[in-house]
Amino acid sequence: MNHTLTLRQPLRFRWHWTWLTPLILLMAVMAGTSIGETPIPLDTILKVLANQLWGAGFAVDRIDAGIVWNYRLSRAILAGCCGAGLALAGVVLQALLRNPLADPFLMGISAGASTGAVAVTIAGLGAGAVTLSLGAFAGAGLAFGLVVLLAHAAGSGTGGGRSTQAAGAIILAGIAGSQLFNALTAFIIAKSASAEQARGIMFWLMGNLSGVRWDDVVLGLPAALAGLLVCLWHRQALDAFTFGADSAASLGISVRRVRGMLITSMALVTAVMVSMVGAIGFVGLVIPHAMRFIVGSRHTRLVTASALAGAVFLIGADIISRIIVPGQVLPIGVVTALIGAPAFAIILVRGTKAR
Repeated sequence: MNHTLTLRQPLRFRWHWTWLTPLILLMAVMAGTSIGETPIPLDTILKVLANQLWGAGFAVDRIDAGIVWNYRLSRAILAGCCGAGLALAGVVLQALLRNPLADPFLMGISAGASTGAVAVTIAGLGAGAVTLSLGAFAGAGLAFGLVVLLAHAAGSGTGGGRSTQAAGAIILAGIAGSQLFNALTAFIIAKSASAEQARGIMFWLMGNLSGVRWDDVVLGLPAALAGLLVCLWHRQALDAFTFGADSAASLGISVRRVRGMLITSMALVTAVMVSMVGAIGFVGLVIPHAMRFIVGSRHTRLVTASALAGAVFLIGADIISRIIVPGQVLPIGVVTALIGAPAFAIILVRGTKAR
C-alpha cells in the first residue's frame, strides 16, 4: 500500500503542475502588462485584448490601448519566452557538461551576437540591408560554429572514457570564443563608434526589451516552444547524462548524436533570444539550480519547472527595470545580474565545500 502511494504522489504533483503552469504564466504576463510608470487596470487590459482579438468595441482610452497592445503586452510575452529559453539552455548545459556553473553564454553565443550587432550598427556591415537582430543572430551562429570546431579539434567529440575531457574541451573552447568576440566588439566600438552610438550599443549589450514588437514575439515564441519540446523529448537522456557520458552510453544512448543535437538546439534558441534583446546573464545559471532545490533533479519535472520559473523571473526582472528608477528604464541585464551575482557566489562556495 505504501509503495502504491509512493508511485501515485509524483503523478498527482505533475497533474497539478500541468494545470497551474498556464495560470501562473498568464498572471505573470498580466502583471508585466499592468505594472509600470503608468499603471494600467486589469479590466482595461482585458478590454484592449477583446478589442484587438475579437473586435469587441469597448470604449478604451487610445493612449492606454497603445501602451497595452503596442508596448507592454508584446514586451511581457517576449520576456517570458527569453527567460524560458535561457533557463532551458542552462538545464541542458549543466546536465551535459556536468558543470554546475555552466550557462548558455558559456558557448560564446552572447559575445558573437554582440559582435554581429556592433558590426551592423556601427561598422555598417551589410550596407543597411541587414537589421541589428539579423546581424546579432549571424554573429551568434558564427561564434557557436567556431566553438564547435575548436572543441572538436580538442577531442570533445569523443565519448567513452574521455567524457570529462570532452566537457572540459567544450568549456575551454567557449571561454576562448567569448574572449575573441568580446575583443572584436571592443575593437569595432573603439575604432568606428561615436559617443552616441557607443552609448546605444552598450545599452543593448546589457539587455534591452524597449524595442520589442509583435514581430519579435512571432520569432521568439516558437523558438522557446521548440526548445521546450526538444528538452522534454530527451528528458530521460538528460537524466542519464547527469551521471556522465559513460553511464549514458551504457544505457544505449548515442552520446555523440544526442549531445550534439541538444547543444546545437539550445545554442540556436539562445542565439534567437540574444539577437532580439541582447545579452541577459545569470538566468540560465540561477534558475536551474533553484528549481532543482524545489522539484528535484529528474528532468521530467525540472525541464518544465525551469521553463516556467525562467519566464516568470525575467518578466519580474523587466517590471523591476521599469519602475526601480522613476522616469528611466534600466537595462534588464543589470537587474538579472544584481540578483544572479550573489546566487553565483553561493553556488561557487557550496560547490567548493562539497569537494
